[in-house]
Amino acid sequence: MITSINKQSYPNTLIVILGQDQGKSEYEEKEDITRITDEKGNVTGYNFFNVDQVIDYDKLPNGEVKLSEKDLAALNQKLADAGFDDKLAYGKPTLVYGYVKTCEKHPDSDHLHVTTIDVGNGEEHQIVCGAPNIAQGQKVVVALPGTLMPNGQMIWPGKLRSVDSYGMICSARELGLEHAPQKRGIMVVPDDFSVGDAFDAEKCDELLASGKISL
Repeated sequence: MITSINKQSYPNTLIVILGQDQGKSEYEEKEDITRITDEKGNVTGYNFFNVDQVIDYDKLPNGEVKLSEKDLAALNQKLADAGFDDKLAYGKPTLVYGYVKTCEKHPDSDHLHVTTIDVGNGEEHQIVCGAPNIAQGQKVVVALPGTLMPNGQMIWPGKLRSVDSYGMICSARELGLEHAPQKRGIMVVPDDFSVGDAFDAEKCDELLASGKISL
């Protein structure tokens, strides 16, 4: 679940993204809520309008927001009052540390690589990466499907040159870190970082500034 606010373009509105749109979207409006479903009937998101009547909108930052348990309970009560049966719930982190188990050349590209990434709890994913410094044995930052990047890009499963790719291996610039180097390459984190842990922007930026994280 991704929750975000755009105070300039969509004032007093909370946008909730639950999944990737598949085909034509359908919209159902009740009171100050719009529910979005895809053509298969899967709920892909909600828009909460006049949301300052439900949560403390003014204190929330622009962009992606982390809802408190109190906020989440208030939104679920609003859904119930409007007649929707669904409930919002926290999901597991989607921006995490991963381990590059394998790294092979892409069969149809001279610069892409096909990797197998361990993201913890026995979960592995194939991710196509174009960074020149990607290599087996690294620990990296992985944006899994359902991640909202700092530049507003949504990460979903896709294909690169006909090869399935489930997420993105991130550079410091893509992560919006202040001390990100300007040269190309994914960020390699220290070996003592735990696979599957949520990405800590402040910690990584401090290590970049001190030269303890490399490309």
